[in-house]
Amino acid sequence: MAQSPQNERSLGELFAELSRETSTLVRSEVALAKAELTEKAAQAGRNSAMVAVGGALAHAGLLVIIAAIVLLLVRAGLTSWLAAGIVGIAVAGVGYMVAQKGITALKNGDLTPKQTIESVKETAQWAKHQTR
Repeated sequence: MAQSPQNERSLGELFAELSRETSTLVRSEVALAKAELTEKAAQAGRNSAMVAVGGALAHAGLLVIIAAIVLLLVRAGLTSWLAAGIVGIAVAGVGYMVAQKGITALKNGDLTPKQTIESVKETAQWAKHQTR
């Protein structure tokens, strides 16, 4: 039975090919990790922006509440104060809810590059079987 050229390669050639393939595999794993982490960082950025918007709304609500207190002190008229107080409480409440939603999303966000970890595990298994 004639041997194919594939079977006639030297040990040095086999190790060189293994080295090239391993290098390519490592570069692919790094590229996957970068892509996955970039996606997760963008998601965390969006959630952080929600926290910032919620904080800004809560700050605006605080300013309106302060204005209501000032109006209360300047004018002893309940109508002006009541209107400003209701608006201030409503704005602060909305800001609080938006900030809480962003905080919850940040807490629940997972920055672990799961696809990369799985791929590295599969690569390790493949490499282990190749060396047997």
